[in-house]
Amino acid sequence: MGTVTYRHFDPWRPSPVREESRSQIVESHYFNVDRVAFESAQVGHFERYILHENNGDTVAVLAMTRDNKIPFVEQYRIPTHRWTLEIPAGHAMNPSERPLDIAIRKLRQEAGYEAEHYTQFGRFINTPSFSTQHTAMFLATGLTATDRSSIGPESPRSNVRLYDVEEAYQMVLNGVIVDAKSVIAVLRAHCGLQDVQQQ
Repeated sequence: MGTVTYRHFDPWRPSPVREESRSQIVESHYFNVDRVAFESAQVGHFERYILHENNGDTVAVLAMTRDNKIPFVEQYRIPTHRWTLEIPAGHAMNPSERPLDIAIRKLRQEAGYEAEHYTQFGRFINTPSFSTQHTAMFLATGLTATDRSSIGPESPRSNVRLYDVEEAYQMVLNGVIVDAKSVIAVLRAHCGLQDVQQQ
């Protein structure tokens, strides 16, 4: 296979597989799981499990304090059996909750801050191989400390840690910060946020 491509990249060109059937096998508040059967000219019949996110995008908040520190939340993650450092993030509580509403709520609940300004600066697909989940990313500035909530039984004693951009960037490079949304946010902050703050 050569390295030269003779067409522009088109994410919406026709699919190489045809969906034959679909059945829901898991239903929950945040997501549902479908078993989907496909037909392919190359391999014939095959099945996949697809996770569908409910109530719109996940929302993540890159917050910057007045002295240019980023709040990270210590969270224990059951599937990976480890503690992580993450920027505040979460899902809608109901279909009518907007992404900005989620950003305001999660920054207050998880990090203990309210912000004067919110600007969306990115959106990405979390795991396109098996999920429809997207994450919308907001920059929050003009922070004021406020009371925070408990996160849940997984993280009964979670702490908020403040790092400047260079410290956080080194923690990404060293593998201390491994959560995808937090890695993306730190790399974006390290590249500069002047264009976002001017919007």
